[in-house]
This record gives sequence, C-alpha cells and structure tokens, in this order.
Amino acid sequence: MTNSVRDVYSFMPQYFSLLLSKTQIEEIYADNNNFVEAFGNEEFFMLHSTLKVCDFANNRLLKFHFGMPFLLTLNLRNNSLGVYLSKNRYTNSSKTYLREVDLSFNSIQDLSFTVFHGHVNTIKINLSNNKISDLTFDISHLISLENRDLSCNNINGITSQKSMDTLHKISKTSKLKIDLSNNLLKCKCQNLHFLQWMEANLDMFINSNNYICQVDNNDVVHLTNVQEIIKQLEKEYSSYTMLIICITMGIITACITLAAGLMFRFRWRLRYLYYMTSHKYNVLKNIQSSDTYKYDAFILYANEETDFVVNEIIPNLESDDNIKLCVHQRDFVPEEEITHNITNGIHQSRRTICILTRSFLDSYYCMFEFNMARMESIYSRDSQNILFLIFFEQLRPKDLPLIILELVHSQSYIEYPNDEQGNVVFWGKIKDAIA
Repeated sequence: MTNSVRDVYSFMPQYFSLLLSKTQIEEIYADNNNFVEAFGNEEFFMLHSTLKVCDFANNRLLKFHFGMPFLLTLNLRNNSLGVYLSKNRYTNSSKTYLREVDLSFNSIQDLSFTVFHGHVNTIKINLSNNKISDLTFDISHLISLENRDLSCNNINGITSQKSMDTLHKISKTSKLKIDLSNNLLKCKCQNLHFLQWMEANLDMFINSNNYICQVDNNDVVHLTNVQEIIKQLEKEYSSYTMLIICITMGIITACITLAAGLMFRFRWRLRYLYYMTSHKYNVLKNIQSSDTYKYDAFILYANEETDFVVNEIIPNLESDDNIKLCVHQRDFVPEEEITHNITNGIHQSRRTICILTRSFLDSYYCMFEFNMARMESIYSRDSQNILFLIFFEQLRPKDLPLIILELVHSQSYIEYPNDEQGNVVFWGKIKDAIA
C-alpha cells in the first residue's frame, strides 16, 4: 500500500481491520500516504492475529488507535501524533507482543503516563527527533527494553528519581542502552543528581562522549569528563546550600527577633486579652447588660500597706453607703486563680486606685494589677483613664516607670498628707475621683 492511497483516503476506513481479518497477511505497509486518522470502531477494532508488522510512516496522522495484542513491529515515524499521544495511547491492549515501536518525528512534547503499559516484550523504542523535555511517562512495564533512542529532543536531564531507578533496574536484566545525543543537557546545580546518576550508569548511554552540556555561563561543553564537571558542581552546590542555609537562618532569626520584640512590646495587651478571653462568659454579661459596675473602685496595694487599707481606706470611703470597694483580701473568690480574680475585679470596678510605695513598685503582682488596669482603660473603656494614683510614700521621678510617670503628668494622682486637716481634703478628692 506504499504510495497507493495518497489521493484516495485521508481517513483509514474503519473496516480496515475486518478486511485484514479475511486474509493471512502478516505485514502491511501504508507509509508515504495522506492518512490523517487510523482507528477502529467498536466492531472492527482489533488488528488480526496474523498481522506482525504495521507501517504507517510518513503520513499526516493526527490519531491512531487499534487493539494490537499480536503485532510485533509498529512504525508511526514522521506523523503528527504529538497532541494525541499526550493524552491517549495508540493501543488499549492490556498486554502486547510489540518488539519495536517507532514514534520519531511526531512533534511529541509529552506522552500519556500509561502509553507504554503492557509493553513487557518491547526491546526497542525510537522517540528521536521530537520535543520531549523529560521522562514524565511510566516506563516500569518496559522490562525487556534494550534500546531507547531519545536523540534530538529537548532533554535537559531526567528529574524523576523513579524513572532513574527504573532505568537502572531494567539495565541489570536487559542490557539497556539509551541515546541522548543531540540534546542540550544542563550542567547546573539543579541537575547535579541526574549527572551523578548518569556518571554511575555511564555504560548505559550510547556515545556519551559526544553529549553536549550547558554550564552556568551558558557555554556549551562536551561531556568528555563527567567526573570533573560533577566535582565542580558539587563545590558550587555546597556553597549554594550553605548560602541558602545562612539566608534561611537569618530570616528565621529575624522573624523570631521581630516576634519576640512585638510580644514584649504588647505583652500586657496580650496577657490582658488572654485573661479576658479565658473567662469572658462570667465577666462580660453583667457589664454589657447595664452601665453600673459591681464595685466603685478596685484597690491596688502591696501587702506592706494592708493596715492602711483596712484601717484608713475602707472606713473612710465605705462609710458612705454609695461607695463599694474591691479589696483582694476581702472580695477575691476563694480557689479562683489570682490572675482571674484580678482581671475580674478590675473589669467589674468603675475606677482603679493604686497605693504607690516602693513595695508596690517591687511587687510582681502589684505591677501586674497596674498593667491590667491600664489595658482595661485602653481596650475596654474606649481609652478612658480609670487609674488614680495615691503616693503613700515620697518617690523620686527616676524611681518611677515611664507608664506611671505618664499618669503623674496627666494629674491623675494625689499625695497622702498624713495630717488631720489634710486628710479631710484628701478623702474628699478620693471620693470625687471614684464618683
């Protein structure tokens, strides 16, 4: 049939396989014609069992598909099957006796993953003069493969470790030979693993001394000494890896430092939000449903000033029935965490009064209470100042934290006079501040 149907058919008749089945023909040559499609239908799909050679080279095939369990040689050279074979197989036979397959000159970029499934008897595959860039298709069924021609493609290297392992395994039983000539391989760090594998399996490659390789500066060199190229790339890879590690560690360190700085800067806000969130359901309901507070003032003081609070503050302020104080020794809920008691007390009080002494400044819990009250004023009271300071001792400005100095500058403080006449004015101002 060579040159016989050039002007008759562009589509192979679907009863083609039926016509062949009525003969004992073993070889058919339909090369050098104008066939665009050749495939069987559901009724006449399988090529006849006597057919051993099928040659459709040098046509214009865009689609080719037959059942061919008994065919030995398939020649589809110089067609246009690239697009079709990227998603389809040329046969759906689960097992085939094909020994040789020629798919060269077909503008193939990618092949269907299962294109060679069932090809356990195939010894030669010609994929030369295509546009293949990598082995993305499954080759695990090609256990008898001896010759694979991948010359004149766009292969830079093999990226799949599975493909490399499979080729190595096949070579141990079938003496596999691969031709990668006239491919521009990449001799770069990202391709180092492939080059190392290639060097370890150099006997598998045909005419490897003639292979060409592009280095980092885009110069093209011959792979006459693969070991030397690999050594150079290993040095570059080590430097590159160390650079990546240093940059990564630098970024991680910077992120940790930034996160630590932000956490330190907003530590009181974070702690306040944590404590408020952890027990918000037993704190917010009463506050949100009414403008009144459970307490008029929350008293912050060090243990050293307990007598002053018990003997002076409580009698002088709570003598007025309209004022109710929250004092931790009296009003904190037993068995409740102290931090929860503190945040509850502050949140349920209209104002917070701090008895400032050196002992107060040195106390962890006193400063905790102070900062929780400060966060309360900022985030729950629309920046309303709820803090009022009582200087129970003479303190120098340099002894005070900046956050307390800010309150002093805003006139939210009073000094304890410790004399009878001054005490009257003092307690009056405290009541005004609470009101």
